[in-house]
Amino acid sequence: MCLWTAIIPGMSISEQIQKDITQAMKARDEQRLSALRMVKTALKHREVEKMSPLDDKESQQVLSTLIKQRKDSVEQFRKGGREEMAEKEEAEIALIESYLPQAAGQEEILAGVRAVISEMGSPAMKDMGTVMKNVMARFQGAGVRVDGKTVSEVVKGELSKPK
Repeated sequence: MCLWTAIIPGMSISEQIQKDITQAMKARDEQRLSALRMVKTALKHREVEKMSPLDDKESQQVLSTLIKQRKDSVEQFRKGGREEMAEKEEAEIALIESYLPQAAGQEEILAGVRAVISEMGSPAMKDMGTVMKNVMARFQGAGVRVDGKTVSEVVKGELSKPK
Protein backbone atom coordinates (compact mmCIF):
# COMPACT_ATOMS: atom_id res chain seq x y z
CA MET A 1 0.00 0.00 0.00
CA CYS A 2 1.28 3.41 -0.89
CA LEU A 3 1.67 6.21 1.64
CA TRP A 4 -0.76 8.35 -0.34
CA THR A 5 -3.94 6.38 0.06
CA ALA A 6 -5.72 3.80 2.10
CA ILE A 7 -8.39 1.93 0.18
CA ILE A 8 -11.70 2.04 2.03
CA PRO A 9 -13.73 -1.19 1.75
CA GLY A 10 -17.07 -0.69 0.02
CA MET A 11 -15.89 2.37 -1.87
CA SER A 12 -15.36 2.06 -5.63
CA ILE A 13 -12.02 2.94 -7.17
CA SER A 14 -13.56 6.04 -8.80
CA GLU A 15 -15.03 7.22 -5.50
CA GLN A 16 -11.70 6.64 -3.73
CA ILE A 17 -9.83 8.61 -6.40
CA GLN A 18 -12.30 11.51 -6.14
CA LYS A 19 -11.85 11.56 -2.36
CA ASP A 20 -8.06 11.54 -2.77
CA ILE A 21 -8.24 14.40 -5.31
CA THR A 22 -10.02 16.48 -2.68
CA GLN A 23 -7.33 15.61 -0.11
CA ALA A 24 -4.55 16.48 -2.57
CA MET A 25 -6.21 19.84 -3.27
CA LYS A 26 -6.41 20.64 0.43
CA ALA A 27 -2.78 19.57 0.92
CA ARG A 28 -1.73 21.58 -2.16
CA ASP A 29 0.14 18.52 -3.46
CA GLU A 30 0.32 19.51 -7.14
CA GLN A 31 2.17 16.44 -8.41
CA ARG A 32 -0.23 14.00 -6.73
CA LEU A 33 -3.24 16.06 -7.79
CA SER A 34 -2.08 16.06 -11.41
CA ALA A 35 -1.58 12.26 -11.41
CA LEU A 36 -4.98 11.64 -9.76
CA ARG A 37 -6.73 13.89 -12.27
CA MET A 38 -5.07 11.98 -15.11
CA VAL A 39 -6.31 8.68 -13.62
CA LYS A 40 -9.82 10.08 -13.14
CA THR A 41 -9.86 11.30 -16.76
CA ALA A 42 -8.79 7.88 -18.06
CA LEU A 43 -11.54 6.18 -16.04
CA LYS A 44 -14.13 8.71 -17.20
CA HIS A 45 -13.02 8.29 -20.82
CA ARG A 46 -13.49 4.51 -20.57
CA GLU A 47 -16.89 5.03 -18.91
CA VAL A 48 -18.00 7.27 -21.79
CA GLU A 49 -16.78 4.70 -24.34
CA LYS A 50 -18.71 1.96 -22.55
CA MET A 51 -21.74 4.22 -22.03
CA SER A 52 -22.27 2.92 -18.48
CA PRO A 53 -20.48 3.09 -15.12
CA LEU A 54 -17.38 0.92 -14.70
CA ASP A 55 -17.24 -1.84 -12.12
CA ASP A 56 -14.04 -2.27 -10.10
CA LYS A 57 -12.70 -5.00 -12.40
CA GLU A 58 -13.02 -2.69 -15.43
CA SER A 59 -11.47 0.17 -13.47
CA GLN A 60 -8.56 -2.10 -12.57
CA GLN A 61 -8.03 -2.90 -16.26
CA VAL A 62 -7.85 0.82 -17.05
CA LEU A 63 -5.37 1.37 -14.22
CA SER A 64 -3.26 -1.59 -15.40
CA THR A 65 -3.12 -0.05 -18.88
CA LEU A 66 -1.99 3.27 -17.38
CA ILE A 67 0.76 1.47 -15.46
CA LYS A 68 1.94 -0.32 -18.58
CA GLN A 69 2.06 3.00 -20.49
CA ARG A 70 4.08 4.61 -17.69
CA LYS A 71 6.55 1.69 -17.59
CA ASP A 72 7.12 2.11 -21.33
CA SER A 73 7.64 5.85 -20.79
CA VAL A 74 10.16 5.23 -18.00
CA GLU A 75 12.15 3.01 -20.34
CA GLN A 76 12.08 5.63 -23.12
CA PHE A 77 13.01 8.49 -20.78
CA ARG A 78 15.97 6.53 -19.40
CA LYS A 79 17.18 5.74 -22.94
CA GLY A 80 16.94 9.45 -23.71
CA GLY A 81 18.81 10.46 -20.54
CA ARG A 82 15.78 12.18 -18.97
CA GLU A 83 16.07 10.80 -15.45
CA GLU A 84 13.81 13.46 -13.85
CA MET A 85 10.95 12.52 -16.21
CA ALA A 86 11.52 8.80 -15.54
CA GLU A 87 11.28 9.44 -11.79
CA LYS A 88 8.04 11.40 -12.26
CA GLU A 89 6.55 8.47 -14.21
CA GLU A 90 7.70 6.02 -11.52
CA ALA A 91 5.97 8.12 -8.86
CA GLU A 92 2.77 7.97 -10.93
CA ILE A 93 3.14 4.17 -11.23
CA ALA A 94 3.38 3.89 -7.43
CA LEU A 95 0.29 6.08 -7.01
CA ILE A 96 -1.76 4.08 -9.54
CA GLU A 97 -0.63 0.74 -8.08
CA SER A 98 -1.94 1.81 -4.68
CA TYR A 99 -5.49 1.46 -6.08
CA LEU A 100 -4.93 -2.08 -7.35
CA PRO A 101 -4.70 -5.43 -5.57
CA GLN A 102 -1.19 -6.52 -4.67
CA ALA A 103 0.77 -7.76 -7.67
CA ALA A 104 2.05 -11.34 -7.77
CA GLY A 105 5.75 -11.76 -7.10
CA GLN A 106 8.22 -13.72 -9.22
CA GLU A 107 7.82 -16.86 -7.06
CA GLU A 108 4.01 -16.77 -7.28
CA ILE A 109 4.18 -16.36 -11.05
CA LEU A 110 6.66 -19.23 -11.38
CA ALA A 111 4.47 -21.49 -9.21
CA GLY A 112 1.37 -20.58 -11.25
CA VAL A 113 3.15 -21.24 -14.55
CA ARG A 114 4.50 -24.59 -13.35
CA ALA A 115 1.04 -25.62 -12.10
CA VAL A 116 -0.58 -24.82 -15.46
CA ILE A 117 2.19 -26.60 -17.38
CA SER A 118 1.81 -29.74 -15.23
CA GLU A 119 -1.99 -29.67 -15.70
CA MET A 120 -1.54 -29.45 -19.46
CA GLY A 121 0.79 -32.44 -19.57
CA SER A 122 3.99 -31.50 -21.31
CA PRO A 123 3.26 -28.60 -23.67
CA ALA A 124 5.86 -27.58 -26.23
CA MET A 125 7.00 -24.08 -27.16
CA LYS A 126 4.32 -23.99 -29.89
CA ASP A 127 1.70 -24.18 -27.08
CA MET A 128 3.01 -21.00 -25.43
CA GLY A 129 -0.11 -19.00 -26.32
CA THR A 130 -2.40 -21.57 -24.70
CA VAL A 131 -0.19 -21.76 -21.61
CA MET A 132 -0.15 -17.94 -21.35
CA LYS A 133 -3.93 -17.76 -21.69
CA ASN A 134 -4.42 -20.39 -18.96
CA VAL A 135 -1.90 -18.77 -16.59
CA MET A 136 -3.41 -15.29 -17.04
CA ALA A 137 -6.94 -16.68 -16.52
CA ARG A 138 -5.81 -18.44 -13.34
CA PHE A 139 -4.35 -15.26 -11.85
CA GLN A 140 -7.30 -13.14 -12.98
CA GLY A 141 -9.74 -15.65 -11.47
CA ALA A 142 -7.88 -15.44 -8.17
CA GLY A 143 -8.04 -11.63 -8.30
CA VAL A 144 -4.26 -11.37 -8.43
CA ARG A 145 -2.61 -8.77 -10.63
CA VAL A 146 0.27 -9.94 -12.85
CA ASP A 147 2.42 -8.33 -15.50
CA GLY A 148 1.88 -10.12 -18.81
CA LYS A 149 5.45 -9.44 -19.92
CA THR A 150 6.85 -11.13 -16.80
CA VAL A 151 4.49 -14.09 -17.20
CA SER A 152 5.55 -14.41 -20.84
CA GLU A 153 9.24 -14.51 -19.88
CA VAL A 154 8.60 -17.16 -17.18
CA VAL A 155 6.47 -19.30 -19.53
CA LYS A 156 9.13 -19.08 -22.25
CA GLY A 157 11.82 -20.07 -19.73
CA GLU A 158 9.82 -23.02 -18.41
CA LEU A 159 8.83 -24.32 -21.85
CA SER A 160 12.40 -24.11 -23.16
CA LYS A 161 13.76 -26.28 -20.30
CA PRO A 162 14.70 -29.77 -21.42
CA LYS A 163 12.10 -32.35 -20.44
